[in-house]
Amino acid sequence: MIGRLLLLWALVTASGAALAEAPAAAVAAFNSYVGAVESRLAEQHRSPNRFMAPIASVSDSEARLRKGESIVERLTPAAGADLPGAMLHDWRGTAFVPGATAADFERLMTDYNSYPRHFSPQVIQTKILDHQNDFFRVLMRVRQKHVITVVMDTTYDITHGRLDTRHGYSISRSTQIQEIASPGTSSERAMSSKEEHGFLWRLNTYWSYEERDGGLYMQIESVSLTRSIPSGVAWIIRPFVESIPRESLEFTLRATTNALRK
Repeated sequence: MIGRLLLLWALVTASGAALAEAPAAAVAAFNSYVGAVESRLAEQHRSPNRFMAPIASVSDSEARLRKGESIVERLTPAAGADLPGAMLHDWRGTAFVPGATAADFERLMTDYNSYPRHFSPQVIQTKILDHQNDFFRVLMRVRQKHVITVVMDTTYDITHGRLDTRHGYSISRSTQIQEIASPGTSSERAMSSKEEHGFLWRLNTYWSYEERDGGLYMQIESVSLTRSIPSGVAWIIRPFVESIPRESLEFTLRATTNALRK
């Protein structure tokens, strides 16, 4: 099965040069979508009573969270996932860490130099490019391994905010994503836009967190844009491609939970 996926993925990426850059119409649609997401989150973050999104799809969600279960939801609208030459993905995950505080979370998430330790093997290297008050510009080298391994240098503008001492949030928007050829070797280089495969064109990540019930509730939502899949192989490749953003979000939520428990 893995060999078949590799062959099909090769077919998908073989024509990647033509779509190495995200189509302008897809970028416009992505920006419009994340604008709506950020408006929804801004409204949530105005009140401690509705600071985090409810989990309507799961009964007894808070009880399950307090027992250590993480809950992941697919938010991508069925009619809005396919954009011109691209795919949009929207996932949200929620977890609870007993004994953790909002201050613990803030220390962890703003200690970007420690990300390779807490978020290995996905995060390889980090570098703070700019820091002013609650704003950070951070360069991260990340590795995604799903049948094939891809290494990318990604730059994010990240803003942290608080409603009060028990409620906070962060907004992370990708500003540059470059695929790296031959990473870790003497031949390492950033691929040109014509060489890149479009594995990831945009990634915005939104954290909300709330301290109560003797611990910390955390909620992460990620919205990403990737290249589309040729219709001839979509029936088998699409579930694989759509699983990647979910698995990445689950990893981030799990790694954050483990770091806070330590």
